[in-house]
Amino acid sequence: MNTELIDRTPVPDRAGVIIPWTQPSDRPDRERLSETSGLVEALGCNLAFLRPEQIRKPSASHLLSGGILERLKEDIEASGCTLCVVDAALTPVQQRNLERALGSKVIDRTGLILEIFGLRARTKEGKLQVELARLSYERSRLVRTWTHLERQRGGQGFLSGPGETQLEADRRMLDRTLASLKSDLEDVRRTRGLQRSGRREAGFPVIALVGYTNAGKSTLFNRMTGANVFARDMPFATLDPTIRRLELPGLGDAALVDTVGFITDLPTHLIDSFRATLEETLEADLLIHVRDRSEDSDEERKQDVLRVLKRLEEESGHPLPPIIEAWNKIDLLPEDVQETLRISVRTGVQETPAVITSALTGEGITELLALVQDSIQDELKTFKIRLDPSQGAARAWLFEYGAVHDERVQPEGSTELIVGLSEKHEGRFASQFPDIDFDVTVAPEA
Repeated sequence: MNTELIDRTPVPDRAGVIIPWTQPSDRPDRERLSETSGLVEALGCNLAFLRPEQIRKPSASHLLSGGILERLKEDIEASGCTLCVVDAALTPVQQRNLERALGSKVIDRTGLILEIFGLRARTKEGKLQVELARLSYERSRLVRTWTHLERQRGGQGFLSGPGETQLEADRRMLDRTLASLKSDLEDVRRTRGLQRSGRREAGFPVIALVGYTNAGKSTLFNRMTGANVFARDMPFATLDPTIRRLELPGLGDAALVDTVGFITDLPTHLIDSFRATLEETLEADLLIHVRDRSEDSDEERKQDVLRVLKRLEEESGHPLPPIIEAWNKIDLLPEDVQETLRISVRTGVQETPAVITSALTGEGITELLALVQDSIQDELKTFKIRLDPSQGAARAWLFEYGAVHDERVQPEGSTELIVGLSEKHEGRFASQFPDIDFDVTVAPEA
C-alpha cells in the first residue's frame, strides 16, 4: 500500500508592512525600508508588500483612518496576509482596533523586535531577558492579549471587553511573574559580576564589541578570535553575549565580548531587560564600535548607538570605557570611497581612533589588534623597576601581566624595566613582591 507523506512544515506568515510618517523629515529613506524588510525576513515571514504611508492627522483609535485604512485592508486581503506590521509605536487601543478592522494579527515595531528576540534567544539568560521584555510589553496590552483569561464581560459578543475585576487579577498575576523574572535576572547579574571579577583577577583586559545591529560584529568577532559564533546577514543574529580568549602580542591574553546589536528607536524596556548583558560593555576596559561604513545612514546609526551607551552610563553611574572604531564592510564600497576613508584614518582627522576593516575578507584585522593593544596600553601607568639577578620570578610576572616597553641590563648586573601596569596589577605586584620599589611613574622611553 502506497502512503503519501504529509508535509507538516508550518507555512510562513505573509506579512504586509507599512511605515507611517507625518513630517517630510520623518519620511523613511531607502535604508529604513531595507532595515524594516530585514526585520520581517529575520522573523521568517514572506514579505507581501512594504510601503511608507503619510499620516497627516493620526487617529487616536486606529492611527490610520479613511482611505489609508481601507487601502491597507484591501491589500491585506488581496495578498492573503496573516500578519500586518506597522513599523511605529502603537497604543494598545490602536493595535486592538486595527486587528478588528483588518481581520489579521497586527504588531508594531516593538512587537516585531520582541518576536525576533524570542526566536534568537538560546541560553537561559537570553530567554529570561526576552521573557521579561515581552511581559513588560504585554502588561500594557492586557485587554488585547489576555482574552483567554476573560470571564466577566460587559455586554455580548466579541466586541465587549473583559471586566475590571478580571483585568486586575491578570495584572497581579503578571506582576508576580515579572517580579520572579527580575529576581532570576538579578542572580544572572551577580553571576556575571563574579565572572568579570575573575577575569580581572586573572589579569585579562576585557574588550567589548558594540554597534548597530547587522554591522558585522559577530563576523569580526570570529576573525579576531578564530571562533565560530553564529553570524548571519540579518538583524539581531546575536542576542546572548559571547566571550572568547583573544591574544594581544604585547599584552598576552585578553577577553573579547560580542554583544547584542542596537537599533533605531530601541524600546526602553528592551534596554532595561537586557541590562545584565549590556553591563558587559560598561565593565570592559575598551569598547570597539563596529560601524557599517557601506550604509548611507552610518552616521545616524552611530548616534543611535552612542545614545544607548550614554543612557547606560547615566543610569549606572559608571563612566564609559575608552572607545575606538572599526570601519567595517569596506569591501562593499567603491575603490575611490575606500581610499578616502583610508586617508581619513591615516591622517587621524576623525575624533575617535579608527581602523578600516572587512570582517569578510580579513582586511585590517592586524591593524585593529594593534590599535586595541595601543589603546589599552595608553590606560596603563608606566613604571621604572630595577630587579636583581635573583628576582627572576618578578621579571617573569611583569612580562606575563604587564606591558614591558624596555629592558636594559645595568653594569652592576641588575636589570631595569620600563613597564606599564594597570591599577589592579600595580596592587597585585606590590603585594606579591613587597621588597621591590616601583613607586615612581615615568613616561615610556623611546
